[in-house]
Amino acid sequence: MNTYQFRSFLVYVIIGLCACSPRQKIEDSFQVSNNPNTFSWKNATVYFLLTDRFANGDTTNDLQYERLPDGAVLRNFMGGDFKGITQKIQEGYFDKLGVNAIWFTPPVEQIQHYTDEGTGKTYAYHGYWARDWTALDPNFGTVEDFAACIAAAHSHGIKIMWDAVLNHTGPVTSLDTQWPEEWVRTSPKCNFQDLTGTVECTLVENLPDIRTDSETPVELPSFLLEKWKNEGRLEKELAELDAFFERTGYPRAPKYYLVKWLTDWIREYGIDALRVDTAKHTEADVWEILREEAELALAEWRASQDARKEDEAPFFMTGEVYGYSIHSGRAYDYGDQKVDFYDYGFESLINFGLKEDAKSSPEKLFMQYSEIVNAPEMEGLIPLSYLSSHDDGSPFDVNREKALEAGTKLLLAPGAIQIYYGDETARPLIVEGAQGDANLRSFMNWEELDQNLERNGNKVAEILAHWQKIGRFRQEHIAVGAGIHKKVADKPFTFIRIYDNNEVKDGVLCILDLSDQARAQSFSVHGLFPEGTLLREYYSGSTAEVQSGKVSFENIQRMALIGIPK
Repeated sequence: MNTYQFRSFLVYVIIGLCACSPRQKIEDSFQVSNNPNTFSWKNATVYFLLTDRFANGDTTNDLQYERLPDGAVLRNFMGGDFKGITQKIQEGYFDKLGVNAIWFTPPVEQIQHYTDEGTGKTYAYHGYWARDWTALDPNFGTVEDFAACIAAAHSHGIKIMWDAVLNHTGPVTSLDTQWPEEWVRTSPKCNFQDLTGTVECTLVENLPDIRTDSETPVELPSFLLEKWKNEGRLEKELAELDAFFERTGYPRAPKYYLVKWLTDWIREYGIDALRVDTAKHTEADVWEILREEAELALAEWRASQDARKEDEAPFFMTGEVYGYSIHSGRAYDYGDQKVDFYDYGFESLINFGLKEDAKSSPEKLFMQYSEIVNAPEMEGLIPLSYLSSHDDGSPFDVNREKALEAGTKLLLAPGAIQIYYGDETARPLIVEGAQGDANLRSFMNWEELDQNLERNGNKVAEILAHWQKIGRFRQEHIAVGAGIHKKVADKPFTFIRIYDNNEVKDGVLCILDLSDQARAQSFSVHGLFPEGTLLREYYSGSTAEVQSGKVSFENIQRMALIGIPK
């Protein structure tokens, strides 16, 4: 075991203190004794949003540089920014939804102009075409706006997940020159047939690939030096680079520059987690290096916050290994060889399997996921599951016909889960005139929500209310995502989840498929809660005490989500 692996082992042990033991059994004698406000990444509800498409808090920054509103449908900058996110945090939008982490698209400075990859004129509104990793894109706001956004999130107990792009630069345009050849490769194009055809290549035409395999020192691009000089920060940036390379002993190869630049944001603002973009398209050991520097950066930031008592949850890193499913176990198969990314700095990978698994019954889904995420080989590891996303053209409910079902299955799924912005409001995923992934990236449908318009038989506000009720239940009960699942009845479908790490004992009782007509109902607590325990039914909001092994609530409708209130 090398130094990094030993350190990672210690990190996973720490995480394990906040997560359910995979060998935990559901005993008939188990009773819930407390419900502390306990955070675990295994029970996290992550809200993923495109910064440019969520909320426009400052219309003066909508079009920077020479960007124009002349792109193809949904391929311009549309005005979303840090101020908009901050406003929604302060309004309590995320609190009401039970969100405890926000993942937003990369906010670093993007290419200034447009390109066309075959789907029409496209600007870098999505954030994945970096030009300068050391600066924020002015379309999203200022550093002051960004700092205010992070501070607002932390004040609401919400963690921030930074989207880290280390695989490629932005495309070359009429205003954006190519990075030097010693920094990037421009061919061959990936064929995705094996590891070499997935890593040592460019994802698409005109998307220069960072030479992450290189250990050869390189000089900084002249355009970047000139830019920093014009902005009055050349000496500062160079001095910081000198200090970084002296401390680490790394050669001045491309990947080490990017690791330094990405982790600087953590050190400066206290970013809690990383979502790593295109993780399978680089050599896996790159992510070990990023993880090590990220943990150090967060530790330094926390040490500087003496006047604040921040949540000391472990640093978290999840990876986009496109196509990975929890059914694959730990390893991703490139075709000619398998790589276990969990051995390279990740305790989490995004699970691309839920969108298909959610087509099965709730019991099959929940039991299967509980068994997988709590299996011995997954101890300390936390898959992050989703139903729709920004570049997945086959989501669970592309026509938004199953918005209530989607909310139930996603928010009650074992393990960490990701809401894609607008899942909770049935934001359209098919837009007339849009091509490709632009369909998935329309502006957040705030107007539809305000007007409470109908979509496929359900009012938008009622859809949101459904997601909010289950989301808050999940947030308040670590057992939902981090506990062990057990079915106790088929009709109505009834199950319990329990979480017990000795210090924290939490449990919930859920009854689904109830009548849509509100009425009083009584339920057995199946020995989960002691006599006289005050319980809340989170879907109706009512409370009652356990009497003779049962609990009765008024106005039960659709489902009952029962637990000890915080």
